[in-house]
Amino acid sequence: MRSVLYVPGDKPRAIEKARTLNADAVILDLEDAVAPEYKAQARAHVRDALRGTWRVPVLVRVNGLNTPWEHEDRELALTAGAAGMVLPKVEDARAAQALSLGLPLWAMIETPGGVLNAAQVAAVPAVSGLIVGANDLARALRTRAHPGREPLLHALSAVVLAARAHGKVPLDAVFNDVRDPEGFARECAQGRALGFAGKTVIHPGQVDAANAAFGVSDAEADEARALITAWAQARAEGRSVATHRGALIEQMHVDEAQDLLTLWETTREDRRPHP
Repeated sequence: MRSVLYVPGDKPRAIEKARTLNADAVILDLEDAVAPEYKAQARAHVRDALRGTWRVPVLVRVNGLNTPWEHEDRELALTAGAAGMVLPKVEDARAAQALSLGLPLWAMIETPGGVLNAAQVAAVPAVSGLIVGANDLARALRTRAHPGREPLLHALSAVVLAARAHGKVPLDAVFNDVRDPEGFARECAQGRALGFAGKTVIHPGQVDAANAAFGVSDAEADEARALITAWAQARAEGRSVATHRGALIEQMHVDEAQDLLTLWETTREDRRPHP
């Protein structure tokens, strides 16, 4: 899930556009992107959209607990064929466990309590991944905007650590300024360096950049193959370690190279199914 595109549930034209994009997954949003007076209409559009054919997983972000729309939203997600349900503002494992109704859950970590309890949330078997909601988190922490996200770095790393410790997928937060592709690229690079598997995005123009940032280039794939070849040659000669381009390599480096090649293979555009 290099790129996961949010699409407002009350915008049918945007939903149809999303079918044509290269996002690795789509989140049809019934929560923040939809005003209260359009919630019912958005549910109808999302139900219609899920009846159609998609080449990627389609998740539904429902409204949170104790909102007027929570029950109808969850019923839609559970009955209309969604690939997963995105839960906003998850703060403890009990909420995720209570909603483990047979559909994969994606827990949004967007409050201080959610960050502190991220490991327990990630440990819930039904939870497939953790998604950072940085806008709400920054507001709750009363931080100031910073281009390097320094006030949020501890929280971002905590989410990655929690997800990776339990074998779940960590997804980075959205980048708000769709007019700043350079800033988006920098934040993607930071997110990958922190260990995120991919990034949630809010605009079609961000999809390909996220795919590139969190994917594997042909050059990186070639380098991975070269490392594996050097290791294979060393082992054939009876050596337990090898050097490649002046660096010592061990089995863990080979495993990492294999992971890169797997990601490269599964995300090559000419190998992905088309509508």
